Amino acid sequence: MAPTVTLGIERLLDSDRLDGRRIGLVANPASVDADYRHVADRLAGRSGSRLVALFGPQHGFEADAQDNMVESPHRRDVRLGVPVYSLYSETREPTADMLRDLDTLVIDLQDVGTRVFTFVYTMANCMRAAAAHDVEVIVCDRPNPIGGTQVEGPVLEPAFRSFVGQFPIPLRHGMTIGELARLFNEAFGIGARLEISPMAGWQRPFYLDECGLPWIMPSPNLPTLDSAIVYPGAVLVEGTALSEGRGTTRPFELIGAPGLDSHRLVDVLDGIGLPGLRARPVWFEPMFQKHAGRRCGGCQLHVTDRTVFRPVEAAVVLLHAIREQDASRVAWREPPYEYERERMPIDILYGSSALRLALEAGSTPAEIVAAWAEPLAEFAMLRARHLLY
Repeated sequence: MAPTVTLGIERLLDSDRLDGRRIGLVANPASVDADYRHVADRLAGRSGSRLVALFGPQHGFEADAQDNMVESPHRRDVRLGVPVYSLYSETREPTADMLRDLDTLVIDLQDVGTRVFTFVYTMANCMRAAAAHDVEVIVCDRPNPIGGTQVEGPVLEPAFRSFVGQFPIPLRHGMTIGELARLFNEAFGIGARLEISPMAGWQRPFYLDECGLPWIMPSPNLPTLDSAIVYPGAVLVEGTALSEGRGTTRPFELIGAPGLDSHRLVDVLDGIGLPGLRARPVWFEPMFQKHAGRRCGGCQLHVTDRTVFRPVEAAVVLLHAIREQDASRVAWREPPYEYERERMPIDILYGSSALRLALEAGSTPAEIVAAWAEPLAEFAMLRARHLLY
């Protein structure tokens, strides 16, 4: 498919905006142009400006840290001759030393449309540091790979802020990373000297496979667009004793645990009839992470119509159904989790203790979902003021 969308980084590189600037780049392997060229190489080869530092988010600048919650070291890129600073290390925010030689910090990261994806908080932390040290920030916009129209799920409560959720936004926010940068900077008071390099040709209903752009794994456990589509809900499974499919070839699409009755679970889900979703009974053996080397029963989530599929509601229904079958399978994972050492992982993922307490109290999925309505309506008004497309 010929490209229909021109990325923000391509428009920036084709302009004279960076001329005379010493540049730091926040990126990872998904930071490529429509021709698969990495933007670090394009910046390094550009005349008129100078690339002086690289910064990597979770999983590292080269995304070589496969597992979750594994820090990456700082190093030097011998080929490009610049330092590579890890922002998933002893620091998650650039230090004064890291920013000292920069005029401009360019951020070009592929978000996946889900509140808990840490790249947007790496961006927010960079914006804070840049504001403190008088460095301008240019965020290069990229498509929300799961579209920019659907908004779903609970809005984070401020008491549950963490590295997987700094701001009161819903699990599926329906915004691009550039729009989030505007929201964070203006509505939530970061106050950086921020510029967005917008895309051309992107329309809000577009999924990534409608943009004429390559799918490059944004992180090692989101290997396909299919995994990204289910991720806004399936990521909640990380907060339980269930396997979310890490250690398999279909993370977040495979959900299960040893001893779970696959057919019974799928019969329940079929009876509910979730829109745009078919579940299929499966058995799988994770190679690492939860239940590594053990046979798990469960289901694979097959999205048959992504325009009506509601991933967060589907995850609530799934957790409820598994809990009804055997509550021990939905035992809550204990901290620490993503630098949070006190609050329960399920709570910081969901954005409050509401899901955990509701499931323990025997609430129905419909009752849980109904509680989202008012916060989502308030967010919709805030969101509308920061949309670019």
